[in-house]
Amino acid sequence: MGRLSPSGASLFSVFLWWSRERSPGQTLEKISYKVGYLVGSLSSTSINRLLAKALARLAPPELQLVEIPIKDLPLYSQDYDADYPPVARVFKQAIADCDAMLFVTPEYNRSIPGCLKNAIDWASRPWGQNSFARKPSGVIGTSSGVIGTAVAQSQLRGVLCFCNSPLTNNVEAYIQFKPGLITADGEVTDASTQEFLRNYMTELHAFIVRVLTVLPRTA
Repeated sequence: MGRLSPSGASLFSVFLWWSRERSPGQTLEKISYKVGYLVGSLSSTSINRLLAKALARLAPPELQLVEIPIKDLPLYSQDYDADYPPVARVFKQAIADCDAMLFVTPEYNRSIPGCLKNAIDWASRPWGQNSFARKPSGVIGTSSGVIGTAVAQSQLRGVLCFCNSPLTNNVEAYIQFKPGLITADGEVTDASTQEFLRNYMTELHAFIVRVLTVLPRTA
């Protein structure tokens, strides 16, 4: 087990936790996977959206990352279950069209942003039509604080576990954001952070392959 930390960042704000490692020389099957990602922020200047852009650039070629917007979803109410609004049906279908999910979350008041929890509630309903079931997922986030969304990620993992979404637990990343770390185009300006995030996406890819080999969604 080891930890990696980009230069200039706190070991507690950014680390990669390796509880499993592939055997030397082991390769993954060349299959393309569509990964939908939710950014848990409605801000037009979201640093977590910058992080998502960076992850898309650094992902292995077998992963196609696409954002699934959440800003137009109304507040969920059980009253909608009998007749889901079109925006929610489109949202659920976008998730259904993906092989895996990536949640990129800020931390608000030591918790999950309301917009992200609302989106998860929409996707998990109506009862018996949970869009996340058996769909592999990863969690990551960034903030200016030294703990880099660690508390929000912990709570989010609990929610996703209840939603029966297999979570990658051998790789965790809590990013302390600093001005200029990621450009508007998603380019990471710090070499060690860039390599760290590339490793994160490589491990996420390996996890997706493992899960979908054991739990194929067409089964």
